[in-house]
Amino acid sequence: MTRMSTATKTKVEQSSERRDEILAIAARLISRRGYSATTVRDIAEEAGILSGSLYHHFASKEAMLQEILHGFMDRLLTRYDEIAANATDPRAGIDALIECAFETIDREPAAVGLYQNEAAFLSTQPGFEFLLAESTRIEKIWIAQLRAGQEAGVFRAEGDPAVTYRFIRDAVWATVQWYRPGGRHTVASMTEQFLKLLHDGLSTR
Repeated sequence: MTRMSTATKTKVEQSSERRDEILAIAARLISRRGYSATTVRDIAEEAGILSGSLYHHFASKEAMLQEILHGFMDRLLTRYDEIAANATDPRAGIDALIECAFETIDREPAAVGLYQNEAAFLSTQPGFEFLLAESTRIEKIWIAQLRAGQEAGVFRAEGDPAVTYRFIRDAVWATVQWYRPGGRHTVASMTEQFLKLLHDGLSTR
């Protein structure tokens, strides 16, 4: 087996870092401007390179978007699977899933915003079929925890778990529009306030 030289290894690592940088720029621009309004030229200019040079790293804007969303969905699913597998009870599982969602918004706001804004359209496009498949897997994880909670008597039996999941999902993910990492709100404070509202309600009586 031929060993990679130090110089070659360094070059590969630099190329990988540059790819990651370009993907981060693409995610940020597309989440702000929208998929259709963001061009390869926009991404290249923000990255400080010519449009043609961008194609040395990615075949197309669609290829960049696929890589961003694949990575985002894979990381989220892996974490959700771990939470569901290790939850001590359904309420703890739901609480941990909600905390994970807020952590993801804090850590990857551009990817979350991009997914929120573009997933419905992209799911209909060739090459993005994975979005619907992985979103369905995520939904099943949440619904399983909600149903288990109903069966255990810790959640109200009359609620439709699918509707409850969508209420929670949309309320949590929508905060990406106004939550600012490093601001006065933190993952801990957002999670605490949301869980109080979810479990205890808004009314004092």
